[in-house]
Amino acid sequence: MNRVFEITKRNILTENQILVQILGICSTLAVTNNLRNTLIMAIGVTLVTGFSNLTVSLIKDYIPRKIRMMMETLIISFYVIIVDIILRAYLPEVSKALGPYVGLIITNCIIMGRTEAFAQSNTPLISFLDGLTAGLGYTFVLIIVAFVRELLGFGTIFDLKVMPANFVPVTIMVMAPSAFFVVAILMWIFKSAVLKGGEKK
Repeated sequence: MNRVFEITKRNILTENQILVQILGICSTLAVTNNLRNTLIMAIGVTLVTGFSNLTVSLIKDYIPRKIRMMMETLIISFYVIIVDIILRAYLPEVSKALGPYVGLIITNCIIMGRTEAFAQSNTPLISFLDGLTAGLGYTFVLIIVAFVRELLGFGTIFDLKVMPANFVPVTIMVMAPSAFFVVAILMWIFKSAVLKGGEKK
């Protein structure tokens, strides 16, 4: 139980993939101007990371070391294709809005990082948990960024108008560079909180 708590805390907070390890930044910039699309992308990444970790851990003893990373990429691609097919079948509008970014989950450093750093040396169930919690840490940051960008850029939350009629949208918040500013502020707040926590201890 302690191991489960430790992994969850590490992946969501103390070693968050975006805020601490600075991974997965491309998708953070690309899809976070709409909460609905962001949530679906984040769920996709979370599931792909979890199942990729599980699969790599199950077959790691049978993978020749020389082709280890190629096999990991193949496994990740398999799960990404499944996510893409499901989106095309059941959420065609979201699939169209996300465009090529679903396919680019394959290149997400978070997924490869977890399969390589964790799944290769741990049991299947704990590797699956590691993948899911790494994805949840990623989701946590993306949702905050998307909330700020959609609210200020469109005046909406999940496409529902929440700002007053006289609200003037902040145009830059719809553009990708604004994600840099929001993520940088989150990193600053997070690292300040961590430093303060360390000083109190």
